[in-house]
Amino acid sequence: MSYSDAKKKYSALGIDTDAAISTLKGVPVSLHCWQGDDVRGFDTDPSKPLTGGIQTTGNYPGRARTPDELMADLDEVMSLIPGTPKMNLHASYAIFDGTDWVDRDKLEPKHFSKWVKFCKDRGLGCDFNPTFFSHPKCDPLTLASPNADTRKFWIEHGKACIRISTYLAEELGQPCVMNIWTGDGFKDVPGDRLGPRVRYREAIDEILSEPYDFKKVKPCIESKVFGIGVEAYTVGSAEFALSYAAYNRDKCIPLMDNGHYHPTEVVSDKIPALLAFFDEIALHVTRPIRWDSDHVVLFDDETREIAREIVRCGIGRVNIALDYFDASINRIAAWTMGYRNFQKALLFALLQPVAELKAMQDKGEFSKLFVCQDELKTLPFGDVWDEYCGVCGKPLDREWFASVEKYEADVLSGRN
Repeated sequence: MSYSDAKKKYSALGIDTDAAISTLKGVPVSLHCWQGDDVRGFDTDPSKPLTGGIQTTGNYPGRARTPDELMADLDEVMSLIPGTPKMNLHASYAIFDGTDWVDRDKLEPKHFSKWVKFCKDRGLGCDFNPTFFSHPKCDPLTLASPNADTRKFWIEHGKACIRISTYLAEELGQPCVMNIWTGDGFKDVPGDRLGPRVRYREAIDEILSEPYDFKKVKPCIESKVFGIGVEAYTVGSAEFALSYAAYNRDKCIPLMDNGHYHPTEVVSDKIPALLAFFDEIALHVTRPIRWDSDHVVLFDDETREIAREIVRCGIGRVNIALDYFDASINRIAAWTMGYRNFQKALLFALLQPVAELKAMQDKGEFSKLFVCQDELKTLPFGDVWDEYCGVCGKPLDREWFASVEKYEADVLSGRN
């Protein structure tokens, strides 16, 4: 079936496929730099293990080892993905020239000037994340530590990241979503659950006392149910993060990572719940499997449902970013596949007769709603997706992996 035939089938349901394609082309989705180097960054010894609840598995050849290699890999990925990507950096990806290394509490905008040039040359915005893990100052806690000196170090790091986020927003002309997440917690049953959370709350208060324009910099508070080494208790739980954002809605927004909840919880249902109270929220899209949250995003049921809620609730109200890291397969393929799959999910959602489905529900026509939603799955979506890739000048699903294989042979294989 051709795109023109698919267009007619969707048009019979009142769906304008051209409009869906046009809308999706303008939706920014942040591409996370840390998939390319297994969350190693450039500010500490890359041979040391990750700590603070972060872990990658696998050792596929070709990991990026330098800023230039990481940027080259990102260019390869962006040649293969349709839509409007936006960079997403961790503070640990600061780029130092020669002797200008500083610790995380002393980071400055100049340490990200090369990333700004990278983004400007490609017309990208950029989001940002303080890096509260894999550092000697994790004791193992950071913002929730009972040690005042430890807390001060990480508070100063958070403030520095506010200044860097402002720099990114002003230089690139797009808002910068700055996400606060720590792996603070305990491996076994704690003796005090309240104290760490009070310290955490007070520390975030201090970070957000650094001046910033909320229209340019959008701090987020991200939760997690547990992490590696903190299985019994996580300071920044869902209840904590959401409560903090609700009480400080004039200066931060909540961020949900769909891998950071209990296995029976679904973020698709949480999106409209939060948007009933917040003007906007932020989202990290990943794929949880049992206790791990960072698998490559698939075009699966929950990913599609997340995208449907984003579209239903107002596509501009959710700041979207991807967050996964898989070192067991070709990292370029992982990056590309996850990004393309979420683009597919958003396009699939934009091709739903939202108003009609809502009307069926409001009228109590639940049998009709049930049948209609299921039959939408067999419409010729693939032809519309191919058209979208063509409009964006990107390869089709049957074509892009050949470019990854060539890049591996020509570039990645020479890194070992």
